[in-house]
Amino acid sequence: MNNKALRQAVAYLRTSSAANIGTDKDSERRQGEAVKEFAHSNGYEIIDSYYDAAVSGADPVTVRPGFSAMLERLLSNGVRTIFVETASRFARDLIVQETGYEMLKSRGIELIAVDSPDSFIGNTPTANLIRQVLGAVSEFEKAMLVEKLRGARERKRRETGKKVGGRRNYAEIDGGPELIALAKKLHRYRVNGRQRTLADVATALADAGYLSSAGTQYTPTAVSRMLASAGNSHAQPLKGKAKSLSSPLEPDAAELKDNMTEVTDPLKRTPLGSRW
Repeated sequence: MNNKALRQAVAYLRTSSAANIGTDKDSERRQGEAVKEFAHSNGYEIIDSYYDAAVSGADPVTVRPGFSAMLERLLSNGVRTIFVETASRFARDLIVQETGYEMLKSRGIELIAVDSPDSFIGNTPTANLIRQVLGAVSEFEKAMLVEKLRGARERKRRETGKKVGGRRNYAEIDGGPELIALAKKLHRYRVNGRQRTLADVATALADAGYLSSAGTQYTPTAVSRMLASAGNSHAQPLKGKAKSLSSPLEPDAAELKDNMTEVTDPLKRTPLGSRW
């Protein structure tokens, strides 16, 4: 088929667990191959692929780095089709799925799950009901899996007396107390009369050398978890690991003293879709 006749689209890939990321894992490769096979069979050209590694399907789409980068490109280059391997790659939370889907639809962007192409295309009451039911089932399956894994870890903990597996909170990782302390400091004080958003804090942490286990900038959701952690608020950044925060986001001592006030709600969330 002549390439000029091909319709253009992009691929969106997502993997929840950091344990399933890497050259020896098949999550990213499997998703990419499924999308390319469908695109080739249906007259589409995949012009780019965006990947959110170690990002939960329950996170709002607008706080995912890969998805946000993809949306910025789509809004600037005229491409209006996104392929995902399955609907659950897009979202594993019904509210996230529906709000994300409506946001894309309002911008004229078509979302296609290659395992069920009509999931996000049909706009009849029946199609909407089926999509929402499948989204609710996906959310339920995720909750059941999490509960089963939690139960298994608890049984192992009782048998061994030690914590087994599971997501470690940020206070438990290497350098975690320093990371938490810095995140809280960045979020606590106003700069130029405004409070840093969670995204601002994530950017400042990256500038200081603090990245996720996947080597990417922390998401706003991850920052909110740090702010909720009971880390040592007086800990200092690790020497030699974190860079100096001499960026526009970081105030000097005089500004801290004279112009900044503490924020009483450290868990204030960035509203869904506020970037757009």
